[in-house]
Amino acid sequence: MTASRPTPPTADPDWWRSAVVYQIYVRSFADANGDGVGDLEGIRQRLPYLRDLGIDALWLTPFYTSPMVDGGYDVADYRDVDPIFGTLADFDAMVTDAHALGLRIIVDLVPNHTSDRHPWFQAALAAAPGAAERARYLFADGRGERGELPPNDWESIFGGPAWTRVADGQWYLHLFDPSQPDLNWRHPEVRAEFEDVLRFWLDRGVDGFRIDVAHGMIKAEGLPDVGFSTMTTGRRQVELLGKGRLPYFDQDEVHDIYRAWRPILDSYPGGRMAVAEAWAETPQRLARYIGPDELHQAFSFDFLDATWSAESFRKVIDTALAEATIVGAPTTWVLSNHDKQRHVTRYGDGPDGLRRARAAALLMFALPGCAYVYQGEELGLPEVLDLPDDVRQDPAFRRTGESRDGCRVPIPWSGDAPPYGFGPAGCAESWLPAPATWAALSVAAQTSVPGSTLELYRRALRIRRAHPALAADAGEVTWQETEPGVLAFSRAAGDVTLTCVVNISGAPVRVGGYGEPLVSSETLTAQDGDRWLPVDTAAWFERR
Repeated sequence: MTASRPTPPTADPDWWRSAVVYQIYVRSFADANGDGVGDLEGIRQRLPYLRDLGIDALWLTPFYTSPMVDGGYDVADYRDVDPIFGTLADFDAMVTDAHALGLRIIVDLVPNHTSDRHPWFQAALAAAPGAAERARYLFADGRGERGELPPNDWESIFGGPAWTRVADGQWYLHLFDPSQPDLNWRHPEVRAEFEDVLRFWLDRGVDGFRIDVAHGMIKAEGLPDVGFSTMTTGRRQVELLGKGRLPYFDQDEVHDIYRAWRPILDSYPGGRMAVAEAWAETPQRLARYIGPDELHQAFSFDFLDATWSAESFRKVIDTALAEATIVGAPTTWVLSNHDKQRHVTRYGDGPDGLRRARAAALLMFALPGCAYVYQGEELGLPEVLDLPDDVRQDPAFRRTGESRDGCRVPIPWSGDAPPYGFGPAGCAESWLPAPATWAALSVAAQTSVPGSTLELYRRALRIRRAHPALAADAGEVTWQETEPGVLAFSRAAGDVTLTCVVNISGAPVRVGGYGEPLVSSETLTAQDGDRWLPVDTAAWFERR
């Protein structure tokens, strides 16, 4: 492979500044071979759908060789495709077709930990304490008279201790599942390995990377205690994520890694980029991941966590835009992903939740920066809350009772019964069962239907791509005076102004003074010779 592999038609190196990126949870997007699990060929076959939706790039969750204990985030081989998803040839064909359609490809990189089936970890287990093979991971002697206690009080994000003891008495660190041992990023072989992995996929034509647990690779020297644990206080350490300092997250040395990666990305044509899944205790510390010598973006999880209120959204938006100004990089907005409950359900579920989710989409797409769409949100999919315990596969469920499977149910494409065209006719049931109520939410059921959530997304994204006031170089957000519970902001380009209004109050609001309506999440009403915006509705207006 060479770096001359074709790239998308537009060679704009700053494409990521205003892109709409569609996240694909590969197991749950489209199944081409009928085994009930999504695959790369299924994605390739559905690329025209994604082009017509109006997105700019795809982010694929891990498809690498893996035992699939954590849905592929336990990687055994970073340079190959797991057979359940296809082959490297399938990946290359998908990239070629995506680029031909003007779509870019972002792949997930998982550098904090490997699978316990990775050859390095297998060699570490076979070696004696203190051997070179163990130095690539974080092995340590235990505490207590005979080393029977873990080396410190660190907890797994998935619940329980973050240490597992091996047969010879040492312990190894795993901030997630025991099948996901943490790498020692102070080891030069680890750093060299991942720099080569970056080049491997860049040579195959990928346009960017989403860095999993980007804040986690460096642990504090000496592996000090946190000072509290679930066992001693009833508080889980994960509650500090994004709110306080933990000795295993957001250490200053992690930035040395990204300063080494950025020249690699910059050495390839077409604007190759990286986005961090990073949590930090302050906006200022999160902003350190972004810059001309580190990563291009970091997810704005505060937007995802905002409550359905004008005050919450206004605070989150103002904070994110201020951070963007500091670092000179665009904000990334996200409403749902594969780790969080779908926002239809977070906003109230049922008709109320769907109406609010549609309004939130228009709010997000009107903001400056990059927007990330999680597969199925364009269909208005809710969280599946009633999956039987025996079908759940999230490793966190076994340790804490909490499960992310409800947002990972395969999306419906067509038909009146599960699995709704997820695979070929007569194929196996999908790996997670789809609800019997999803027929009306399928792609086929919503296509060309006025007012459907799918057509709302398509229309909004067409306008977003074409409208001068929503371009990357358009004016910044200007807030308008409004009634309590209403958000309204404008962006301008020359003599064209677009205003987004979101009604989160308890009553319809008058919107006749904002200009001509372009799109609205629910139908505007007329009364007293004026336009009114219904409750839990957003609309875009244009003034020339």
